Amino acid sequence: MSENISLKQAEQRAFTSTFQDGLVDILIGSGISMLAITPILSRSLGDFGSSAVFVAFWALVWLVVWLLRRYVVKPRVGVVQFSTWRIGRLTRFHVVILAVLLVSFALGIVSALGFRKLPRWMPAVSLCLMMLCGFSIAAYLLDFSWLYLYGALAALAPLVGEALYIYVQAPHHGWPITFGFTAGIAILVGLVKFIRLLRAHPLPAEMSPPKGAYSD
Repeated sequence: MSENISLKQAEQRAFTSTFQDGLVDILIGSGISMLAITPILSRSLGDFGSSAVFVAFWALVWLVVWLLRRYVVKPRVGVVQFSTWRIGRLTRFHVVILAVLLVSFALGIVSALGFRKLPRWMPAVSLCLMMLCGFSIAAYLLDFSWLYLYGALAALAPLVGEALYIYVQAPHHGWPITFGFTAGIAILVGLVKFIRLLRAHPLPAEMSPPKGAYSD
């Protein structure tokens, strides 16, 4: 029994270590930055054009992160195979996040169709709740504690942005400021983690990946 617990704890530490390279934080920050940049671009490019530009930007960031993980991180910290329980939990995570995104999309359509009839704070409160639920569920299923912080910042962003819009006339409901701040925090944390990993795990003399605590 103690051996099984030890193996589970070892796998838990190995899985948690996959988030220590900072690349997930950078991806999250890049995703949140969409909510800061798109409102600015929409005035000149339109909603579709600004979204298309960000999709290309997101694809480029994802490609860079994938290349860094494969050719920079893996040779330093190695790979590990996770149990079927862990893989099943990851599958549930993807299903839950897909459900949250679909609900968010549906609520967005409802809000857009009846925007003028809704109270001024209702869209901001709805987005706040969706951000909080989505990040909290992801943090629990992935055992990634930083997601709780990002979720709290992302949840506060629309509320603080709406306050800035009402009281100081901040453009675009304050989203470039609040979501830009949140995205900047996530990207900065990711860069610090990445640099720290490079210093702690110099490239081995032989390029064959060692057995370690890292996985895709």
